[in-house]
Amino acid sequence: MRDGKRNHLAITRRDFLRGTAGATLLGAGFAASAQEATPAAKSLEAAASARTRVVLVRDAAVLDGDGNLDPTVIERMLDDGVKALLGESDVTSCWKRLVSAEDTVGIKTNVWRFLRTPPPLEQAVLTRIKRAGVSEERIGVDDRGVRTNPLFHRATALINMRPMRTHHWAGVGSCLKNYIPFSESPPNWHDDSCANLAGLWDLPMVKGKTRLNILVMLTPLFHGKGPHHFNADYLWPYKGLIVGADPVAVDATGLRILTAKRLTVFGEERAYLVPPKHIQVAQDKFALGIADPARIDVVKLGWDEAILI
Repeated sequence: MRDGKRNHLAITRRDFLRGTAGATLLGAGFAASAQEATPAAKSLEAAASARTRVVLVRDAAVLDGDGNLDPTVIERMLDDGVKALLGESDVTSCWKRLVSAEDTVGIKTNVWRFLRTPPPLEQAVLTRIKRAGVSEERIGVDDRGVRTNPLFHRATALINMRPMRTHHWAGVGSCLKNYIPFSESPPNWHDDSCANLAGLWDLPMVKGKTRLNILVMLTPLFHGKGPHHFNADYLWPYKGLIVGADPVAVDATGLRILTAKRLTVFGEERAYLVPPKHIQVAQDKFALGIADPARIDVVKLGWDEAILI
């Protein structure tokens, strides 16, 4: 399937979900009064039954006993995840479906000093984009400087990746929150536990451009207190990546794993200090993707010890 056609279909599906969410009451009223379901009711039914896929890939060898990353293993994990997501046997063919030679590609990373996106993973993504035919001068990697980076202003495609961790303002920091540097005023998104973070995906520099989300679950941070909290005692070597086209589904899956870890450590369902409500809001209010676990097909690859999902 050609790249332009694929993007058109993805954007159309999102717009469709938005429209049907706003018509819930109207659709329900028609369905109750008509002998046959109206188009509005049928649309609602289709939206409610929509499914999405994410891939969880783990490898026990990706980190050694000292926590050092093996670049060869992380590359293999990335390749296996993308192939399983797109149903292809050739990884270059996968990336040619994600990007084309005409694209300008921004790789949105995360450089938080305690738990950043691993540089070998950034390099692996960049290399695969080049192999798909995008020239190096049309590829950029950035985090906090995206708003002033000319390449990101020209970007026609984005790859979104960051590590999973608890977060003081949003409950968790994951793929949805990773786009906050695209905003002119990030603090404006902090109200109500950052509930409306999905609105970032409507910003002109972002809207309709994301081709792939990679939630880094190598050593997630599952607990902490304070605005810039970090405690290595709350990291654990989960040694995974979650890959998906739907950022809401990717984040919802990561949240399930983080919550399960908290249960095993604390021996109870301990509430997050800030509720990570923005993931559910992204589905219910913004129709950006699917947060309901019953509608997320999680493909599991590799090491399954203590998988927690």
